[in-house]
Amino acid sequence: MRRTLTAALAALLLLTACAAPPAPEEPPPDPPPVVETPPEPPAPPAPTEEELAAERVENLLASMTLEERVGQLFFARCPETNVLEDIMACHLGGCLLFGRDFKDAAGNWLTAEQVTEKIRSWQDAAAIPLLIGADEEGGTVARASWNPNLFPGGKCKSPQWLMSRQSGEEDVFAEDAREKNTTLLRYGINVNLAPVCDVSTDPGSFIYDRTLGLDAAAQADYVERVVSAMAECGIGSVLKHFPGYGDNADTHTGIARDERPLETFLESDFLPFRAGLAAGGDTTAVLVSHNIVSCMDGELPASLSPAVHEVLRRELGFDGVAMTDDLAMKAVADYAGDGAVAVMALEAGNDLLITADYRAQIPKVLEAVENGALSEETVDTACRRVLTWKQALGLIA
Repeated sequence: MRRTLTAALAALLLLTACAAPPAPEEPPPDPPPVVETPPEPPAPPAPTEEELAAERVENLLASMTLEERVGQLFFARCPETNVLEDIMACHLGGCLLFGRDFKDAAGNWLTAEQVTEKIRSWQDAAAIPLLIGADEEGGTVARASWNPNLFPGGKCKSPQWLMSRQSGEEDVFAEDAREKNTTLLRYGINVNLAPVCDVSTDPGSFIYDRTLGLDAAAQADYVERVVSAMAECGIGSVLKHFPGYGDNADTHTGIARDERPLETFLESDFLPFRAGLAAGGDTTAVLVSHNIVSCMDGELPASLSPAVHEVLRRELGFDGVAMTDDLAMKAVADYAGDGAVAVMALEAGNDLLITADYRAQIPKVLEAVENGALSEETVDTACRRVLTWKQALGLIA
């Protein structure tokens, strides 16, 4: 019996020793990979109103023919006949009014309603709204205010007359500018070729009566007050006569040469222009004189000089509309041998050309572009500035 139990135990031990080892536990499955979703890119910032306005100008510019772009560069002395026809056929950028334009054919002053209707008819004829300008400085240079139907209180006063009436805290310059320019706007005149920024202290000089007759600081203060008031009204201002007339002769009748050093301009003559540009912003243009300013260009009148325009752009940081004084003046008549003074003016860096001779000058500009003498880029740059100025004045969207 004992042997039997021992054998059974031995057999059990043998079976136990021969049994397979237990299977190892399966490791847990790897977790699925985490796929990171990239964050949504930030939405581009909404374009600013300034960017949208610039885009509208670019779209308008791209839609225009060469003839239309060139026409926009002419601030035409308003002709006595065929005004509507020329506005449409020449695609004029603007019309500049003188005393006769406020009278009828018989020489009688037009009524306020007649002036308003006449200007409205011009705007209706224009594919792109016109700049309608007048020199209404007050004093010796006035246009619309000679007409008692437009200014019942009489012709606008000069800066020196206004200064003599200054008292206390009253700002006679700003008050006069608001009243005068609001009245011009009422009749449809959207650009006043004022104020005069020239510094003159010599009572015998040509420009003296159109200035305060004081130093540069006083003239700059006057310009700042006037331009600020004009900007509030919404009318375009034109700072003149860059780079500063000084005490030079009258360029309506011939050449005037300015021999003053550059330091005089930097320290004195430029101060009123800087003040006006700061006060008026994008509603302000600059008119360039016909003086020969030797320290900048000893050969060409300022209006035809690339060097003078470079000074305007670089020293004053100005990127708005630069316009010529009247190209019909004798001081520039002889500089274009082929008569294409408008081409020279655009090559110099002007954007807007004042002239009564637009019927002859526009074809010369077109011809210069077509034969490669004047680049189309020059025309586009000038036209862009003119359109941007019109936009700032609310004439186009």
